Amino acid sequence: MSHNTQVIVALVIFLITYALIISEKLHRTVVALAGSALIILVGILNQEEAVKAIDFNTIGLLIGMMIIVGITRRTGVFEFLALKAAKTAKGDPWLIMLFLAIITAVTSALLDNVTTVLLMVPVTFSITEKLNINPIPFLLTQVIASNIGGTATLIGDPPNIMIGSATGLTFVDFILNLGGVVVIVFAANMLALKLIYRKSLVVDEKRKAKIMSLDESQAIKDHFLLRKCLVVLSVTIVGFILHGLLHLESATIALGGAILLLLITREEPEDILLTIEWPTIFFFAGLFVLVGALGHVGIIEWIAKKALDATGGALTLTTMSILWLSAIASAFVDNIPFVATMIPLIQKMGELGGIENLRPLWWALSLGACLGGNGTLIGASANVIVAGLSEKQGFSITFKMFFKLGFPLMLLSIVIASVYIYFVYLF
Repeated sequence: MSHNTQVIVALVIFLITYALIISEKLHRTVVALAGSALIILVGILNQEEAVKAIDFNTIGLLIGMMIIVGITRRTGVFEFLALKAAKTAKGDPWLIMLFLAIITAVTSALLDNVTTVLLMVPVTFSITEKLNINPIPFLLTQVIASNIGGTATLIGDPPNIMIGSATGLTFVDFILNLGGVVVIVFAANMLALKLIYRKSLVVDEKRKAKIMSLDESQAIKDHFLLRKCLVVLSVTIVGFILHGLLHLESATIALGGAILLLLITREEPEDILLTIEWPTIFFFAGLFVLVGALGHVGIIEWIAKKALDATGGALTLTTMSILWLSAIASAFVDNIPFVATMIPLIQKMGELGGIENLRPLWWALSLGACLGGNGTLIGASANVIVAGLSEKQGFSITFKMFFKLGFPLMLLSIVIASVYIYFVYLF
């Protein structure tokens, strides 16, 4: 097969795979694996090259954190936190919504946003049922909070895991560079949500009293297991903070924490391994092969040259273009394949354009891809999961409903991010 034919075939396979992922007519994992298998079968990459294209640091980090969360969720600690928040708010619906959003954002930063919403949604339904109030404002607020919170750290959202793995940026780098702006974006979104929902967040005193009568201590199912999980989780997070000094990859830290927790809890490995989201893991593997094929045939280099021509290589224009393109694109397509494509593109732009300091571009990509997920119902995995769980309970969250709330809030977030990036990195 000639080089030109390879370029055309690789691009066609990539675009068809991407279109099928967006359409959601087939499961995205099956589509990504089928696309990567085609890449090998037609000879664009051989098996060894395909395996080399997979970023096992990203894969290892995800698996390690999923094992830790899978064991920790058995303790009931997440239900405890939600009920404690509701009682601290003294049954006030707005304060409950705010406190649950804060728990969701912080947990999403330390674990991952998909796991966080899976744990928070059932408790939210329980609380709103006792208040006799519509759960949808609470659910939408938590989705938005999870995507914002996940932006703050290396491990909070898959795009950040991928960026950190590809660039060597550490856990501390993400917190120092993104933590501040994430807090501002979160505060602005919560203020906007309070204004939007202020009239619907009203309940009588009898309903508030029901919340106050709940015993949150009953939520903890296993105190001994909880202590073990909190110790290992703390050690793992300290490991992330120090992994640059320790010269250990983030995957090594996460998998080390997972193995330590398995050793000291003596949980049945088969049960725990079933809690890992294997479809997500294989989805990543398939995407890495597809993007590796684009790099192999030179498509990414060609796009990088065109992008540099369009921006003239100017750092400010290039950075802002990446931020806004990432946000708009991630609102309508899954941010994982988008970021997988953008990472080698930015690296190539740095080489060709002689841009020595690529950090503003990486922070722009992270902020755009993670915050852009709030734009539509299909913008992030957490959004789709919450809509599905809500549908099961008889409360429909439609694409139009989510768009009317999420897209303006996403634009507000990206405007704040633009101001932050300009004055901190480009001014």
